Amino acid sequence: MNAGKVLMGLAPLVAGGGASAQERPNIIVILADDLGFSDAGCYGGEIRTPVLDRMAAKGIRLTQLYNTGRSCPSRAALLTGLYPHRTGVGEMIRSGRDAWPAGYRGFRSDNNLTIAEVLRDEGYYTALAGKWHLGERPTPVERGFEDFYGFFPGASDYWDPKRFRRLPATATPRSYAEGTFYATEAITDYAIDFAGAARERHAPLFLFLSYNAPHFPLQAPEERVERYVERYARGWDAIREERIARLRKMGILPPAAEAAPRGEVVRSPFCDRTHAVPAWDTLSEEQQRDLARRMAVYAAMVEIMDEQIGRLFEALEANGQLEHSLVIFLSDNGACAEWHEFGFDGRSGAAYRVHTGEELAEMGQAGTYHHYGTGWAGVSCTPFRLYKHFAHEGGISAPCIVWRGRGVERPGRIDHTPCHLTDILPTCLAAAGCPFPEHYADRRLVRPEGISLLPLLDKRSIARRRPIFAEHEGNRMVRIGKWKLVASYYDGQRWELYDISRDRAELHDRAAEHPRRVARMQRRYFEWAERNGVEPWPQLMNRYGDEALPVYNER
Repeated sequence: MNAGKVLMGLAPLVAGGGASAQERPNIIVILADDLGFSDAGCYGGEIRTPVLDRMAAKGIRLTQLYNTGRSCPSRAALLTGLYPHRTGVGEMIRSGRDAWPAGYRGFRSDNNLTIAEVLRDEGYYTALAGKWHLGERPTPVERGFEDFYGFFPGASDYWDPKRFRRLPATATPRSYAEGTFYATEAITDYAIDFAGAARERHAPLFLFLSYNAPHFPLQAPEERVERYVERYARGWDAIREERIARLRKMGILPPAAEAAPRGEVVRSPFCDRTHAVPAWDTLSEEQQRDLARRMAVYAAMVEIMDEQIGRLFEALEANGQLEHSLVIFLSDNGACAEWHEFGFDGRSGAAYRVHTGEELAEMGQAGTYHHYGTGWAGVSCTPFRLYKHFAHEGGISAPCIVWRGRGVERPGRIDHTPCHLTDILPTCLAAAGCPFPEHYADRRLVRPEGISLLPLLDKRSIARRRPIFAEHEGNRMVRIGKWKLVASYYDGQRWELYDISRDRAELHDRAAEHPRRVARMQRRYFEWAERNGVEPWPQLMNRYGDEALPVYNER
């Protein structure tokens, strides 16, 4: 069955009102890893994503859903409805942090509940397929997931099944013949198995489908890569301009709004100085061929992920589960510009070197380990500034599609309501019709910060009474209404103020024009930081870490 036809035909089929025997909907959260805001076709990209595009055509696209800017914190926020510092994931999951402040020691189990824990107790079959990245302990099955297949750390070789685990230990894993394993496909195999298990139990399904695609290492079958090489040989400047034009035509970027110019390499742990990304036509032919192939591998990874989501939809339809499902698709952070301006070669350990001949043809195959670098990350984050790690729009703006089997009001709609990852838990609980518990065993629960997004599906507004916040590695922001106050640690933590309703690309800093607004928003930020256990980044690292960081004026 064609996944596109399934998605295109379903809403009219169920909107007429045949009641389902299942009282509570299946809830499926699909998380992409390092996917940029404009990579998918329905967000202006040139990568082939027909399943996501059709999902958007029958659902709604959110344009202002914020993540946390990094993998571990985003997963903690999504699963618990809390800002990540409250859950102990103020930075990344790393060992040996028992003496660190509470907001940075690792994923806590004493003050929060995951979506899986709440829904499991409500009779849902709960499963996670893919990336966990919240530490070795607790494991997913200790945090509410009955079944798990995937891996624990931040990145994994797509060709190596030994990196993946099946839990609980009593479960029988699938076997893959030599040379047939590819992570995105295997993760989907298990997602389909888990959906079938829920059907056999006659239980509603909660599935967290947490792909590692398109996170580095860049790896994809050679024949899939070849489809894109010629396209990206045209370079990042041409591709970026085409994306901007499509974003305007779609209405995601208003006609009069500016887009950020070609990006810059920002001083960070991955680069010792800030400088502009070069124009494509200033690069040598060998550099262009190398870089075009990197982006071609990345695009192939995104296309394969889209194809596999289609496989899941087909299986749900065949099981009779799709028509009574809520599906949310989003990304954990902005595109990844890590390691160097032109990417990284993990096999040689070089920050960047040009690949030619056989090495170029091998890029993306087993035994290779590459990144695509800042130039292409800037394209993935079009039309915004900066990337993963940062609290500017390029770092924390996620593409987000919400689709419901019984249809949405005015399908295909684009919604510009400011939202946050902490809204995912309340949305899932509202869809299931169950409240967040007042008490849970011996845990002293912190109430979730987010609100349900379900009203948006019926074209109703949501009443957000609190600002939206973010902090990661000293990069921080607060969003109140149309105003956003933001600072980068690597720019001296200097506060910038933007009117997001007119300047989503953050090109016109208005802090000097509105000193009182800056002071009020700054005060709200520091009140939130104290309440959530956010520590000043340089002081934290100078005391507990292994780096010597300059300390700027905290305010």
